[in-house]
Amino acid sequence: MVKAYLRYEQASSFGVITSLESNISYDSTGKHVLAPALEKVGIWHVRQGICTKTLAPSSSRVGKSLAVTSIASSASTSVAVGYADGSIRIWDSEKGTCETTLNGHKGAVTALRYNKAGSMFASGSKDNDVILWDVVGETGLFRLRGHRDQVTDLVFLDDGKKLVTASKDKFVRVWDLETQHCMQIISGHHTEVWSVDVDPEEKYLVTGSADQELRFYAVKQNMPHVSVLSDSNANGVDASGDHLTENKWEVLIPFGEIQRQTKDRVASVRFSNSGSLLACQMAGKTIEIFQVLDETEAKRKAKRRLRRKEKKSSKEGVENGDASNETEKADTVTTPTVPDVFKLLQVIRAGRKISSFSFCPITPKDSLATLALSLNNNSLEFYTLKSSENEKTATIEHQGHRSDVRSVALSADNTLLMSTSHSEVKIWNPSTGSCLRTIDSGYGICSLIVPKSKYGIVGTKSGILEIIDIGSATKVEDVEAHGGTIWSIAPIPDDTGFVTVSADHEVKFWEYQVKKAGQEAKQLTVSNVRSMKMNDDVLAVAISPDAKHIAVALLDSTVKVFYVDSLKFFLSLYGHKLPVMCIDISSDGALIVTGSQDKNIKIWGLDFGDCHKSIFAHDDSVMGVKFVRNTHYMFSIGKDRLVKYWDADKFELLLTLGGHHAEIWCFAVSNRGDFLVTGSHDRSMRRWDRTEEPFFLEEEKEKRLEELFESEIDNSAENRHGSEEEITEEGVAGLAKKTTVDVLSAADSIIEALELAENEKSRIAEYEEETKRGTVPDLAPNVVMLGLSPSEFVLKTISKEKTNDLEHVLLTLPFSDALKLLSYMESWSLIPEKVELVCRIATIVLQTHHNQLVTTPAARPILSVLRDILHAKVKESKDTIGYNLAAMDHLKQMMASRSDAPFRDAKAKLMEIRSQQAKRMEARLDTKTERKRKKKQKRLEDGHEKKYFISEEKPHNFLSLALQTWRPLSLLVLSFLFSKNPLQNPRRLSPDPSLPNLPIGRRRSMMMGGLLMSGLMLSEANLPTSAFALTPVFREYIDTFDGYSFKYPQNWIQVRGAGADIFFRDPIVLDENLSVEFSSPSSSKYKSLEDLGSPEEAGKRVLRQYLTEFMSTRLGVKRESNILTTSSRVADDGKLYYQVEVNIKSYANNNELAVMPQDRVARLEWDRRYLAVLGVENNRLYSLRLQTPEKVFLEEEKDLRRVMDSFRVEKI
Repeated sequence: MVKAYLRYEQASSFGVITSLESNISYDSTGKHVLAPALEKVGIWHVRQGICTKTLAPSSSRVGKSLAVTSIASSASTSVAVGYADGSIRIWDSEKGTCETTLNGHKGAVTALRYNKAGSMFASGSKDNDVILWDVVGETGLFRLRGHRDQVTDLVFLDDGKKLVTASKDKFVRVWDLETQHCMQIISGHHTEVWSVDVDPEEKYLVTGSADQELRFYAVKQNMPHVSVLSDSNANGVDASGDHLTENKWEVLIPFGEIQRQTKDRVASVRFSNSGSLLACQMAGKTIEIFQVLDETEAKRKAKRRLRRKEKKSSKEGVENGDASNETEKADTVTTPTVPDVFKLLQVIRAGRKISSFSFCPITPKDSLATLALSLNNNSLEFYTLKSSENEKTATIEHQGHRSDVRSVALSADNTLLMSTSHSEVKIWNPSTGSCLRTIDSGYGICSLIVPKSKYGIVGTKSGILEIIDIGSATKVEDVEAHGGTIWSIAPIPDDTGFVTVSADHEVKFWEYQVKKAGQEAKQLTVSNVRSMKMNDDVLAVAISPDAKHIAVALLDSTVKVFYVDSLKFFLSLYGHKLPVMCIDISSDGALIVTGSQDKNIKIWGLDFGDCHKSIFAHDDSVMGVKFVRNTHYMFSIGKDRLVKYWDADKFELLLTLGGHHAEIWCFAVSNRGDFLVTGSHDRSMRRWDRTEEPFFLEEEKEKRLEELFESEIDNSAENRHGSEEEITEEGVAGLAKKTTVDVLSAADSIIEALELAENEKSRIAEYEEETKRGTVPDLAPNVVMLGLSPSEFVLKTISKEKTNDLEHVLLTLPFSDALKLLSYMESWSLIPEKVELVCRIATIVLQTHHNQLVTTPAARPILSVLRDILHAKVKESKDTIGYNLAAMDHLKQMMASRSDAPFRDAKAKLMEIRSQQAKRMEARLDTKTERKRKKKQKRLEDGHEKKYFISEEKPHNFLSLALQTWRPLSLLVLSFLFSKNPLQNPRRLSPDPSLPNLPIGRRRSMMMGGLLMSGLMLSEANLPTSAFALTPVFREYIDTFDGYSFKYPQNWIQVRGAGADIFFRDPIVLDENLSVEFSSPSSSKYKSLEDLGSPEEAGKRVLRQYLTEFMSTRLGVKRESNILTTSSRVADDGKLYYQVEVNIKSYANNNELAVMPQDRVARLEWDRRYLAVLGVENNRLYSLRLQTPEKVFLEEEKDLRRVMDSFRVEKI
């Protein structure tokens, strides 16, 4: 009978906050940070400091090949994560699910960057290639080759039409993505280029390397800007227009350099989202923050610099005439250089080496930016940048050790886990992986939890035994136990004490004792009862479960066994070539197992000391061995990052558990053997649980052989295709593909499906022939094909393949199978949702096997049929998409007419408006008495409006209500009109199947829909003003870019191109409108409204501005104006606002050219009320201007004053 074993699988991993191989990144909301945690990505809430989600891939690959090497977040919830095996996974950060997996690189992904729209992203790798990916299509577009070393960073330019890549080959390349060729190569760096970035406005591009300076390049726009011109004196480049015309292919123009403060190489350079800051991270503990000055300040700074230079030269003895000429030249030439634009603001110095950083996309109110740092000691730090200093606001470090985990120990009831590192001891819940306690300590090498789980014993590198109180998380006592490192600690089976061994050649026996710490408090202490001197360093110790024997491993590669009671010598186990690092004795005391640095495990009999078996167990030193209690199964760990499960009776390897990314130092097995916990140099602890899934030894051997075969396939595929894919020409594109085991298995499944389908066709043909001859039983469905027809089965098989792998899968099919695949196209094309798939398959097969298809007579009928069918089907699908696009475009126009936000930004704008409204509501909380007063006033107003509504305007309100009821019906009519064939599914028209569905033609239906829509629009447009004036509804307009907001009546419409920043108009009364204007910060600097003087002086200024704007060149025009009121108020946001009301009357005569005065009679032309609200913020003067006829103002004064009171200016 074949013996079955129970499988162990990884259940969880914990202890890693951030790993070193990848960068960190904020998500689009700025509330969470995406941090790499070996093969996972942790989503940490910044304020709460907890990990809310974990993005963990489900893959057969384990260990370091699946480590996260790059992270890029888009403007939405999509996150691209690159791995060490060259794969890229796109995750939804909100749902925590993997959307797709993209394979194209042969080396680790080192750089990822989305374009602004988030529709595609580019990836760079250690294989020297750059691949452009389509996010929507989930496929690779093309591969860019040209770099001779690892691609380190990349960035998009020109709205995603160009790509700039940096590499360790010391070159920066600019790629044209439309032509897929390299259009510019930038040299000049003396060392590897590690990072590149461009500011949001795409004016400047910066590169960082190991050179002592940061290099800046001006990005040439379609319309060259003054600020883009380079410093010709500093760089030897002619910045004139002739130079730009001659070198039209140059996108990046050298602009200048800035010397760095430290000698470490540059690790990363990034602009903030606003573009006002530039951060340069060094490969050390510092980040230099540069302030990016605007064009006006840069020119002013350049003028001051040139004037100082001229003054200095004049003092040194320059002639007076020359000095004056050069001073005049300094006044005219104001082209700023790099030091004029980029100013060193401050330097952030962290306590440990910085791995990466990321700017928060949301800028706080009272600071310049927020920065997240990942350190190499497994922690995250958050800094707030201010104008003159930086402040550390938060740290995430509780959930992991600062260095590698050197020992782990489980409590007797398996409910607590204790781990030690170089500076602290942590207590964990092994079930959830949460950290319960953290205690400062020395460098812990070994550890033990005392029975009853109240205390812990830690053996340190300095030879001190530390007693830890787990409940209070304090260190109770330090006992100077040994003169050297305590390498191992083992409990005595009767729970009365423990044994320690050390590098001082001593083995010491310790006993637990209780001493009084106060009047009633008691605490644990230990005392040395016995000791034994050895001839060499003692590295490991183990005591048999019956407490009869003690085994110690010495530095001379031998193991000595003694009697516990008398400490007399019993056995000497020798045979290892290098020192033994670990020992364990089975529960029955029959076997002893040793693991050594010679990579071998030896199983000995404890009765005679004979070696039962020597096994080559690991590819590196064996660091630990332990038996499962009451069995002869054992686990071993090694520096090769693997955990192995053995049968010590059969000397067979049962399981290999991979997952750690570095050496495994320690592990602990539970008393029941249902799980084990391992600790590693990668700072992670992993829990492996025993499952109920049985496995057999032979099956595991076959699985290991298959994995070895698959790895050989990967290597052979890379070697086989390497010479063909090698392109001598630089800067060209290739296919974004990669041969993987998944691709080969997918091709095998398609070939197998085609064979099954052919066999099923033969079986059906035989059945039909037998049916013609006589009566036969019914044909039984094919169970293997799930009862599907041959065509359906092949279609189901090929539809399972991923979109990005389909082309590569079809390329591996032989010609005979490709011909069989084409024969099914005719039936598949009749399925509307499969037309796109059929066209893709047909195109790939035709391109791949064109020559053979042309010369094969059997393929001609199939190609003729496909030529006729596919063209019609594609045209039909195109028409359907056209109708749907037309409907969506109409809906887009309707939504755009009612909103100020662009259609593509509607969701983001809505979320932004909601968040700002929530903040504003919180800031506007009034006192209890104020709220009562408002409620009382609102109750009175509601009663007044209700009374007014009942009187004489009732029909108009009913008409408005009916119009609002019929609006959803118009959208339903639109969806009916633009559907492809609405009569194919009658239930879409009539929910009751008993009702008849009349055949209505498309032209007639469109005419009916148009009449209905036009009727609705006319009825809404022709309603009197009083129908909507009784219950006014206000909308809020928020401009976060320019920093202001106000409310306006809902029925007002926005007018484009009116000259102001924003302009709204009443569609009924065209002379009633509002607009917002503000001054430029470069031309004027306003600190407060007091710069305008008193409200009366501000009113005179507003009146002069109005009279200037309404100045007329006609004869006989007379204007009368006066200031009605001027006032100031402090709004609920704490800011001061001026309000000005002006009345202007215009008189004109109809006969201005008459000779006699009595014939030139002036009559009133118009009489208008002008209202203005003034506010100052962001060094700008904002003005909200309302214009309305005087008669209309008397009727709508309450609503217009509400608009004035709602105007706010905000900090940007």
